[in-house]
Amino acid sequence: MITLEQAKALKLGMVLHDETSKNSDGTCQRWRVNGQPQVWKTRPDEVRIPVKHGLYDYGQIYASELHLFHLEAECTTCS
Repeated sequence: MITLEQAKALKLGMVLHDETSKNSDGTCQRWRVNGQPQVWKTRPDEVRIPVKHGLYDYGQIYASELHLFHLEAECTTCS
């Protein structure tokens, strides 16, 4: 699970693992941070992280979805 502070500190190219979607071999799907996380001064508990998966799959991770992802270094499934 990613905390709000970890999400705000993410940098371009860092890899996140999706806990809900698995690859065919049982490992977590990898999502790469595709830009700087967007934060708001008026809403400090909100964050939007642009991500990319594969060649054509783009998306965003919002603060309400942070519990579904973890950092690549903290993955217990893939190690």
